[in-house]
Amino acid sequence: MRTLYVGNLPWATRAEDLEEAFSRYGEIISARVITDRQTGRSRGFGFVEVADKDADAIIAALNGTEFNGRVITVNEARPREERA
Repeated sequence: MRTLYVGNLPWATRAEDLEEAFSRYGEIISARVITDRQTGRSRGFGFVEVADKDADAIIAALNGTEFNGRVITVNEARPREERA
C-alpha cells in the first residue's frame, strides 16, 4: 500500500469524490479529505491510499489534470514531520 498526496482540491470535494475519480485507474484502499479542526471546512488537500502496483500509474494519469474545475497535484505522500 502507498499513500498519495492530492493537492489543490476544490473546497467542496468529499472523500467519496476522490475514491470515484481514482478508482478508474487502480485499486483504492481509502481516501480522505483533510479538514480544518475548528471550522470543519476542507483545507484543499487529501490523501488516497492505493495498492502498490497501481500507485505509479495513478500518479501518471492524474497529476496535473483537471478535477471539478481545478488542476490537481498528485504525488507520493512524504512522511509527516514531527512538530516541535
